[in-house]
Amino acid sequence: MARHGGGRGWYGKVLGAALGVTVLSVGASVWTAQAGSVGGASPRAAASATPGGGVKPVAVTIVHASDKGAHGVNITIDDGPDPVWTPQVLDVLREYGVKATFCMVGTQAQAHPDLVKKVVAAGHRLCDHSVSHDTTMDTKSQAYQSQQILDAERMITQASGGVRPMYYRAPGGAFTPYSRKLAASRGMRPLGWNVDSKDFERPGTDVVVATVERELPNGPTLLFHDAGGDRSQTVEALRRILPRLKEQGHSFGFPVR
Repeated sequence: MARHGGGRGWYGKVLGAALGVTVLSVGASVWTAQAGSVGGASPRAAASATPGGGVKPVAVTIVHASDKGAHGVNITIDDGPDPVWTPQVLDVLREYGVKATFCMVGTQAQAHPDLVKKVVAAGHRLCDHSVSHDTTMDTKSQAYQSQQILDAERMITQASGGVRPMYYRAPGGAFTPYSRKLAASRGMRPLGWNVDSKDFERPGTDVVVATVERELPNGPTLLFHDAGGDRSQTVEALRRILPRLKEQGHSFGFPVR
């Protein structure tokens, strides 16, 4: 799995402020600690877990399969929400009647709760993509991994108005056995991808489309982005790819839970 950005990237610019907000919110929080029994999660991390006792653990393995079966395709959109590009992605998905999974960065969700609610209202699913998109998470302590996963879960759930993320995707695929177990204990299935569209590199719309078509035999879960820079190529690529996939007999679903 590719590691986009080679580090914290542009999210690092807002990490300090975001963590300050997080500390304040935890101090006043009524959220129930659910993660304390998973691998020794720290009290700091446990305090930021989402509410209620109805969380059902899921499998710890990284999922790629589609709930639509052999001809299913999962569209996954990473790194938002973004006020410029997420609405355009939503428009294209609506135009072609496609549901997608949005892997949201906690600071972005916190900054744009209206967009998180729009994603949910349109019937798409939410995925925890960490607080700050640190692609080196797998080299950090368990306490740090807990903070990144659980604080993002809380931020996204609050921004959505109470809808919890159903998946966890490690930035750049930087999963660890601990992070997968922790996410799964919170009901978030670890989510991988089979087809990296390379849209993050902005190689041109034609290249993005060609990459998807070439790599599609690798599996059903496709990776695109709606934040992290100019995503106009992504929007146009989706406009071309979605109807082609339909014409080829594919149906659009969600990753298996």
